[in-house]
Amino acid sequence: MASQAITTAVELVNAPLLYKGKVRELYDLGEHFLIVVTDRISAFDYVLEPAVPDKGNVLNRLSAHWFSLTGGLIGNHVIHTDIDRLGDAVKPEHKHLLKDRIMVARRAERIPIECVVRGYVTGSGWRQYEATGEINGTKLPEGLRKNAKLPEPIFTPAAKNDVGHDEDISFERLVELVGADLAGRLRSRSLELYEFARRYCDERGIILADCKLEFGTVDGKLILIDEIFTPDAARFWAKENYALDTDIDSMDKEPVRTYLAGSGWDKNSKPAPLPPSVVEETARRYLDIYARLAGERLF
Repeated sequence: MASQAITTAVELVNAPLLYKGKVRELYDLGEHFLIVVTDRISAFDYVLEPAVPDKGNVLNRLSAHWFSLTGGLIGNHVIHTDIDRLGDAVKPEHKHLLKDRIMVARRAERIPIECVVRGYVTGSGWRQYEATGEINGTKLPEGLRKNAKLPEPIFTPAAKNDVGHDEDISFERLVELVGADLAGRLRSRSLELYEFARRYCDERGIILADCKLEFGTVDGKLILIDEIFTPDAARFWAKENYALDTDIDSMDKEPVRTYLAGSGWDKNSKPAPLPPSVVEETARRYLDIYARLAGERLF
C-alpha cells in the first residue's frame, strides 16, 4: 500500500530550512545537515503536480543502499538514515511521514561540477555526437548508432549553475575550473564508480546507460554527496528493452516525459496536473527499479 505523498517537510521539521530544490530539502542541524527527499517530480525544469507517492522513499533508500555498497571505494556524506535518532528535529507525530526519506549528512563543501559518465551514446550525448562526432569535446569513433555501447565509458562533466541549465564542459575546461589534480581525481573516481555500478546492474538484468555524480570535500578529503545511481541520477534500461536506433523506454519518470511530449504543452508555462494513470505508472516504475536493485520490495 502506498504511503501519503509528501510535497514538503517544512511543517514537519523543527530545524531551519537552508535550501529547497526540485525534490530535496536541506535543513540545518548545526553540526550536520538533514536531507529530506520529497515525492515532488520535475520535468523540463518544472515541478509538476501531483507528487508521486513513495518516490522520495525510493530515492532515499536507493541512495543509502548505493552509499553503503560503494563505501569501500570512496567515503560519502552519510551519517545515518534513522528517523528515531533525530530527537526533536522532527515532531513525534510526524515521524511516520518522514521515515525512510531522511538522511543526516556531514557538512561538505560542494564541488560545483556534475560528474557525468556515459557508457552508451544516447540522450543529449547522442545529439552532440550526431552534430559534431564528439561529446563534451571527446572525439568518438565514426559510425556509432543511437544507443550503441561505447568502446569505453567516457567522463563528460558539466558546470553546475544555480540558475538555468548546467553547462556541458570539456575535461580541459574542468582543469581550468578546479585544477589538474582535482579534475583527474573527479574523473578517475567517477569512472570507477560507474564501472562498479554497471557490473552490479548487469547482474540484475539492467543496463546502466549513464549516470551523474556529485562530490564534495570534508577537511580536504574528496567524498560522494547528494544522491547516487537512482532513477533521478542515472539512466537505467531493462536488458529486455535494449535496442539500437530507437527511443528506449527507460526505468524512471519516462511516462511523465512521454505524456508531456504528447499533451500539446508549450513548455513555457507550468503544465496542467498529471493524469492519475501517469502518476500510478511512474510510481510503479520507481518501486520496480528499487526492488530489482535492492533485492526487496517496499510493499
